[in-house]
Amino acid sequence: MLNKQGFDLWANDYDRTVQLSEENNEYPFAGYKEILKGIFNEAMQKEGSAILDIGFGTGVLSAKLYEHGHSVDGIDFSEEMIAIAQEKMPEARLLQWDITNGLPEAIADSSYDSIISTYALHHLTDAEKTVFIENLLARLKPDGKIYIGDIAFRTREDLAKCRLDSIAYWDEDEFYFAYDEFEKSVAGLCRSEFHPVSHCGGVIILSKLS
Repeated sequence: MLNKQGFDLWANDYDRTVQLSEENNEYPFAGYKEILKGIFNEAMQKEGSAILDIGFGTGVLSAKLYEHGHSVDGIDFSEEMIAIAQEKMPEARLLQWDITNGLPEAIADSSYDSIISTYALHHLTDAEKTVFIENLLARLKPDGKIYIGDIAFRTREDLAKCRLDSIAYWDEDEFYFAYDEFEKSVAGLCRSEFHPVSHCGGVIILSKLS
């Protein structure tokens, strides 16, 4: 798994790496554009909304929302990626932060219409994901939603099959979503649904319980 320094070094080539994986329909980024487009369309449903982007990288998704008049806060742990994204979103509040430490104090009093995260939460263990989701729900407005686009599978069996098919470049240090297990872990916290997009990626949507 890449650490902060690794992501800093990767920043300038990140978008190209993603593009090659997606074009070849390969793990880990097969379906990437469709996943981002789906989340974009959902977040666009409310004009001028407040958005928190977890692990925004070079700002591929959040910059598009920013351009359409949405207010963007963002968290990422790579200084280089933050610098690239800040050029695209000069008025956005972009914070350097490691999500393994939860959420930064700087957004403790903020609430959001949409919380989005693409290809970031797989750096958390399954147990850490549940705790982190609970923290995100506390920052969500009553009718808001969390949109997670990531390497995700309907079942643990589907995950295992993809691992075998991609064993040469599978990252054993990352923790991908097996939705059947994840759904159970957050059942008491929120409503959830899963929309597969490719053989190794999809969108999970979470909303507060009534």
